[in-house]
Amino acid sequence: MKTIAEQLTAPWGARRLAPYPASLHRPHATVSVDAGTQLGVFRDRAGQVVEMGAHGTSKGTETSTTTNSDSKNDQGHDQDAQQD
Repeated sequence: MKTIAEQLTAPWGARRLAPYPASLHRPHATVSVDAGTQLGVFRDRAGQVVEMGAHGTSKGTETSTTTNSDSKNDQGHDQDAQQD
């Protein structure tokens, strides 16, 4: 049976909680999708386009390998990734 002190101790996960950081005001007011590029267009309150910075792209490939044709336990795989 737990002692009173053990019962009053917060669980491990709850002890790790912290208040949310201060929120930031973003410079855009609306976001829409450009029909030609299928990308988001951010606009400020005056309707001017806001540049949100460049984002990289990545692609990955994975191939499955089997070394034992009568068993599924000997499977492996290779992974490859590229990012710009």
